[in-house]
Amino acid sequence: MQPAEAAAALTDLVPDDQRRALALSWDSPQRVRWQYTPGTRPGLALADMDQVQRDAALALLRTGLSERGFASAWAVMALESVLHDLERSRRRRGYERRHPLHYWFAVFGDPEGSRPWGWRVGGHHVCVHATVVGSSSVVLPLFLGANPAVAPDGSRALPEEEDLARELVVSLDEAQRARAVLSGEPPSDILTGNATRADLSAVPSGIAYAELDTGQQARLAALLDWYAGRSDPAALVVPEEATFAWLGGTDPGEPHYYALRAGSLLVELDNTQDGANHVHTVVRDVRRDWGEDLLAAHYADEHR
Repeated sequence: MQPAEAAAALTDLVPDDQRRALALSWDSPQRVRWQYTPGTRPGLALADMDQVQRDAALALLRTGLSERGFASAWAVMALESVLHDLERSRRRRGYERRHPLHYWFAVFGDPEGSRPWGWRVGGHHVCVHATVVGSSSVVLPLFLGANPAVAPDGSRALPEEEDLARELVVSLDEAQRARAVLSGEPPSDILTGNATRADLSAVPSGIAYAELDTGQQARLAALLDWYAGRSDPAALVVPEEATFAWLGGTDPGEPHYYALRAGSLLVELDNTQDGANHVHTVVRDVRRDWGEDLLAAHYADEHR
């Protein structure tokens, strides 16, 4: 299903009062605002939809994610039930807000018109932002997190993101580690946060692709491809431009952070909170976030 078809199908299924929550103007400042902490969002929540509407909403989400990207997002959403039960058992205040249907959908602009439009899915640890211009789209920024990173039953929502990077960092020799492992103390969160415009200079660069051996280069490329392949279409990445930086411990269970930079693309992961059992990951592109490259080309075309 194409994004416009999926967005129109969802919009047609909701009555006027829900449509006012779901359908926002293209120039709404909400289009470029996001957060990955718990709490309500502008839009229409899955919790406020019937099953038919939910199916349509998830069909829209699928248009922006690859099959495995959608599986990861769905696993993250399901973790809210696990977190609810864990926090309730620990008598932690606010556990009631943890719910697998507390994810809000919004459509910006007219998906059936000729102008650019977009959609967003937001909630705790799932932030997906799509901009559509004609037949082209970009799905950035894209954030997924996992709390707990390892559930009580041993399952993991985002295992590859940690395992692929750890395989790379432990393969480095002493000289390479001096270039890549920049500190034994990781930051407490991703360094770019939820800023509308990501600050590339805030993200460490570390060791360059050219400084790795062939096997390590393959590991770095596989890690980049994993992140780029979350979305559909995949994010644009050139492995040969990439750098890799690690902060924190390299053994499983130790708090850590890493960053990938490849041209204008950046990736961050941190696992430092809740005893290093709480993962945040984000894919951003300082030229392509919010579809800015597509929009620039579209407006230049229009004025020509």
